[in-house]
Amino acid sequence: MKPKKNSLSDLGGIMYSTNPEFEYHEEVDETTTPPKNQQDLRVVLDKKNRGGKAVTLITGFKGKQDDLDILGKMLKTKCGVGGSVKDGEIMIQGDVRDKILGILQKDGYKVKKAGG
Repeated sequence: MKPKKNSLSDLGGIMYSTNPEFEYHEEVDETTTPPKNQQDLRVVLDKKNRGGKAVTLITGFKGKQDDLDILGKMLKTKCGVGGSVKDGEIMIQGDVRDKILGILQKDGYKVKKAGG
């Protein structure tokens, strides 16, 4: 028996089909996260649209969202600050670029400081 769809977002963009034989196949995201030494991460200080507050952005991560969440949690814990993971970027509160660079390099990531 198929699981019941509770909302429109559960349908994955398909609203209605006139074909009585139509069967929707969900796309399975089978992306794998490359090894740490193949990741090309950039560490940037960003102050735009944040009320003058500085945020350290880590961009360029390729792989599963779960792995990005784990990396973001580890960086927030080691830096002792808050932050979030959105749109494939890790946002860490404050200017902690040098600390994050050291943590990521020690952990085996290929990382560069970008921007001014």
